[in-house]
Amino acid sequence: MELKIFFTIFAAVFVAELGDKTQLATMLFAADKEVSKWTVFVAASAALIVASAIGVLAGSLLSAYISEKLLSLVAGTGFILIGAWTLYNA
Repeated sequence: MELKIFFTIFAAVFVAELGDKTQLATMLFAADKEVSKWTVFVAASAALIVASAIGVLAGSLLSAYISEKLLSLVAGTGFILIGAWTLYNA
């Protein structure tokens, strides 16, 4: 495993997940006094692992048909459009 790549991916995903709706939903589940915090942690972790696996699979499949540069362009454009839409609705 290449540690430089590992930490780059870790940092990017970690920063992207901070304060997003997934983390807020997890905090709400953890705030319920009747729910085990371990259950919340394991379930949320498993969900993120499955979502990441879907992302890896989709990226692997798409890269067989679409260039990495085009995928980056589409992803970047999507982020900009979502950001613009969010700002517009605010």
